[in-house]
Amino acid sequence: MLIETLKSLFNRDLNKLKVEIELYQNESQIWAIDKSISNSAGNLCLHLIGNINTYIGAEIGKTGYVRDRPLEFSSKDIPKAELITKINNTILAVNNAFNSLTEKDLEAIYPQIVFEKEMTTGFFLVHLSTHLAYHLGQINYHRRLI
Repeated sequence: MLIETLKSLFNRDLNKLKVEIELYQNESQIWAIDKSISNSAGNLCLHLIGNINTYIGAEIGKTGYVRDRPLEFSSKDIPKAELITKINNTILAVNNAFNSLTEKDLEAIYPQIVFEKEMTTGFFLVHLSTHLAYHLGQINYHRRLI
């Protein structure tokens, strides 16, 4: 049951991420920062893509994805269409990974130490879902503010 719930939440929020990026009228605004806003919507989008493709795609789905976390925050002016393609690819990776999971997998210890301690795969996937929702809210606010 938790697998289907998580799959549904990731699909909902990744599709909402696509909508948020598409709603920027001017592509340059995706990359805007101002005063105390240190991360643009584009960089937050790249961060979410990297995070999800690393911890779900590569680790669970065995996609072979290799993350370059510094680029998530230093890249600029990637076209909106390319961001949307990256999000679509992330949705595919998430769905493939979740389709391979069992309830027993959720109870197992996640293969990587992420927060300096062991945790179950289920706990970590719930964390990743809230991480996505947190940054999605920041992107929504950024879009309306800019």
